[in-house]
Amino acid sequence: MLAEIITIGDELLIGQVVDTNSAFIAKELNKMGVSVYQITSVQDDKNHILTAFKEAESRVEIIIITGGLGPTKDDITKKTIAEYFNDTLVLNQSVLENIENIWKLYVRQTLLQVNKDQALVPSKAKVLMNLNGTAPGMWIEKDNKVFISLPGVPFEMKALIQNEVLPRLTKKYHLPFILHKTLLVYGLGESTLAAKIESWEDALPSFIKLAYLPDLGKVRLRLSAKGFDKEKIKTEVQVQIDNLLPLIKDNFFGYEDEEGAVESIIANELTKLGQTLAVAESCTGGKIAERFTIHAGASNYFKGSIVSYATDSKINVLGIPKDVIDSHSVVSSQVAEAMAKRVLELFDSDFSVATTGNAGPTKGDSDAEVGTVFIAIATKNGVYSEKFMFGNGRSKVINKAVNKAFEMLLKEIFKN
Repeated sequence: MLAEIITIGDELLIGQVVDTNSAFIAKELNKMGVSVYQITSVQDDKNHILTAFKEAESRVEIIIITGGLGPTKDDITKKTIAEYFNDTLVLNQSVLENIENIWKLYVRQTLLQVNKDQALVPSKAKVLMNLNGTAPGMWIEKDNKVFISLPGVPFEMKALIQNEVLPRLTKKYHLPFILHKTLLVYGLGESTLAAKIESWEDALPSFIKLAYLPDLGKVRLRLSAKGFDKEKIKTEVQVQIDNLLPLIKDNFFGYEDEEGAVESIIANELTKLGQTLAVAESCTGGKIAERFTIHAGASNYFKGSIVSYATDSKINVLGIPKDVIDSHSVVSSQVAEAMAKRVLELFDSDFSVATTGNAGPTKGDSDAEVGTVFIAIATKNGVYSEKFMFGNGRSKVINKAVNKAFEMLLKEIFKN
């Protein structure tokens, strides 16, 4: 079963808005056994949209459209859908009542005619009630093909996908089982890893595919299997993983969860141990803390963070002795270790991570070369640090430092 996602809006094509809707929809479809054949973004232009609909219909069984359903004149999706299906727009009383109720509860303005007009839908469409907004979703079937139009507002779209679209697709189609297992590998480049597991990869069954997903300082190995015999797929994928692990045992750090977060592995291990973490960041500017706190329940294991970006904040906030900085430079193993020890004490945590470095493009308060980063790990038993040269490119240096910090922390946690 194939699907195509069509996102509508000039804002997507000029880079003003990042298309996160497609990623969410593709992931949800994939989990239920629907493969996304293509993702297309089109401008707010009737002919462009009509062409995209026609081409998608020739390729796939399911077409999911997001965007262009608002009350303003540039939102033309609904009228274009009506034209594509030789249909007319009719007032849907249930949608109108939903709009009026939203206005009554949340909007302290006059309900305008343009808002009421959002209750106009193609007569051939089944309405997918949007309880989080005024633009309804629409479901139209044609020759065993399904067109699904959803609002572009992410939280409205997500609710409709989960509560309306997926249950209807499950009921309509007999779908295969898809299984993905992603292994996190640190300390090996993509080519080195490929050579190391070549014989194993060549022996994979035809229904299991392997993908290499390299990132800064790590490689994700994704095994994907698809078929109608769920138990066979689960068993065979596990057999292949069991054969793979001895080949990468020194570099394997765990399985990636659905959100793609190595920090979830750390969170699970800390929770299992009943232990906690604190972070002191300089060159990474809070990115390590952000990766933890974006997930619900982080307060169970993550005690807090200090972003001591400027040199004086390391002295005045963290309490790093000025003579240590003057003697060794703000970018040094001594300062990194002092930061890690101090934040461990301040938050009374079991583990801490500290980063200090020069991400560039200038050297700042240190003479260290651009790309130099020191990362320290502290526990109540001691502290250690490592020096890294991550090259040029500010964003690359920062993200490499974050990934390396996670790797070092995982190694330390796994010692327990």
